[in-house]
Amino acid sequence: MERYPPIADHGLIGDLQTAALVTSEGVINWFAAPRFDSPSVFASLLDHDGGGHFLFAPTTPDVTRRQIYYPDSAVVVTRFLSPDGVGEVLDHMPLIRSRTPSDRHTVARLVRTVRGTVRFDLECRPRFDYGRAGHDLDATGPTAVVFRAPGTTAHLQATFPLERDGRDVRGSVTLGAGESAAAVFTVCAADAGEAGAAAPRQPTVDTVTEEMWSDVDFWQRWVRTSRYRGRWPDMVNRSAITLKLLTYAPSGAPVAAATMGLPEQVGGERNWDYRYTWVRDGSLSVRALLDLGFVEEAGQFVHWLGERLRDRDGSGGEPLQIMYRVDGDPYLTEEILDHFEGYRGSRPVRAGNAAADQLQLDIYGEVFYAMSEGIDEIGQQVGYHGWKGLSRLMDWLTDHWDRPDEGIWETRGGRKDFTYSRVMCWAALDNCLKMAERFRRPADTERWTRARDMILEDVMERGWSQKEQALVQHYGGDVLDASLLLAPRVGFIAPRSPGWLSTLDAIDQRLVSDSLVYRYDPAASPDGLRGSEGTFSLCTFLYVDALARAGRLPQARYTFEKMHTYANHVGLFAEEIGPSGEQLGNFPQAFTHLSLIMAATTLDEALDRLATDRWPGTVPPRVPKTW
Repeated sequence: MERYPPIADHGLIGDLQTAALVTSEGVINWFAAPRFDSPSVFASLLDHDGGGHFLFAPTTPDVTRRQIYYPDSAVVVTRFLSPDGVGEVLDHMPLIRSRTPSDRHTVARLVRTVRGTVRFDLECRPRFDYGRAGHDLDATGPTAVVFRAPGTTAHLQATFPLERDGRDVRGSVTLGAGESAAAVFTVCAADAGEAGAAAPRQPTVDTVTEEMWSDVDFWQRWVRTSRYRGRWPDMVNRSAITLKLLTYAPSGAPVAAATMGLPEQVGGERNWDYRYTWVRDGSLSVRALLDLGFVEEAGQFVHWLGERLRDRDGSGGEPLQIMYRVDGDPYLTEEILDHFEGYRGSRPVRAGNAAADQLQLDIYGEVFYAMSEGIDEIGQQVGYHGWKGLSRLMDWLTDHWDRPDEGIWETRGGRKDFTYSRVMCWAALDNCLKMAERFRRPADTERWTRARDMILEDVMERGWSQKEQALVQHYGGDVLDASLLLAPRVGFIAPRSPGWLSTLDAIDQRLVSDSLVYRYDPAASPDGLRGSEGTFSLCTFLYVDALARAGRLPQARYTFEKMHTYANHVGLFAEEIGPSGEQLGNFPQAFTHLSLIMAATTLDEALDRLATDRWPGTVPPRVPKTW
């Protein structure tokens, strides 16, 4: 078992309320329960010795490993090829179809031999509460044990004998061709595991197999409802499944990533906790989901956004935080887990996120871009009282947009007049004005229009660098920032105007490295943190989107296709790409996958339009709304 496998060496499984990572060695080294943002049960990805893991795989040294997803599903298949035989481990988390929060979450592991004879070894070493809580171990039978920790109970049940290994469990089973075995690990609230409460039923190979195929059927049926018919169905479908896996079904709120603490630079301090709902990420995911026709998922998040606005309505202060817990709880304290070694020594390991208290004015733009783009398709016209709340928010924004903030990248080097924040304030006002006209709602349109136009003039006068001939990161500077690649998508600037094309050229010269895009240069614009980072995968896909809108289709397609080579073996992306092509940061990253969908749909429509212009009648024209 490798101490710290590459970040990319994982598949993601989940039950729509939490998730786990599985390595190509057959090790579950990350699992938090009962929610994405709960303390970990397995976390050897952050501390090999003290984090806990669940191995179920052949451990012979002369084995070759291959890992795939069962097509259009969330079942991870890990294959082991050796001179003695070929074995497989099929991992999944039984889906929780209800939108009620569950106190039970299960990892189901099915092993089978398809050729020859294969021995599968099992090690189950949970470490509760980020490895801080001890536990007791009780055997409830030859094939079942229960781990008891404060506030949590976990059951391990298998179809073969298990044995105690201190406070942990071992086992092994040798299977011939056509034979199978299973092990099921279930975490539940402590009161659900008390005497007298119903324990999980003892699994059989047949019950685990039946449940797995039921989940495969769910995912394949769900993917078939996508209206995407473009050139990259495998990558788009995998991204859509990943976004849904990262969404907390009871509230409809997506988390930014399944993990915490994975470094943007190995050995560095940029190790954040991304298991929360960012208003920005979630809002942009609405557009990505609607592009694919997943109206229900988009509608859930729009409803969640409305609840957050109502929570703070009339309370004074900022109407929205930049992030929340998946249930809408606004309190996210950040703590340092000093006892964790960190991924390959990357410390500190942070749980929680202090950036929740930052001021980031761009979030209002993403909210109203999502709501304006989505309301017609979702079929949820804003009611009178809901509109009055939105109207009050716009009245507030007209008085508060002109302030320094921390910006989209959550820098910790002090507030500045970030250009992107002003662009998105413009987008908020512009989209709300469109909504007022579309739905004939009462609004102070004269005041909003005046503020919107004032922001545009302010950005073009103060956010423009004569030296770079480009829009820049913040007023009074010359630093480029890839977040501005969203400006043409939200309609702030025409995608083929001279000012935008020169901005695109400047970004290409300063931030693009062999088609990969840095979000900004920390050396030129200190962000209050030590170390460097890789290229930002979100920004690369935004670059593709901007190139396609600018009519630079050969460059856009080449960049998009090339980016696919940086995906991992099962089509997943982390946050960043390192200098040697390795994936860095928390994994998998929702921002990356939603921007992949946005880039794919924009590029497909641009290529279709080009084909229609060249060969009329051969391809039905599909023109993006934002063009």
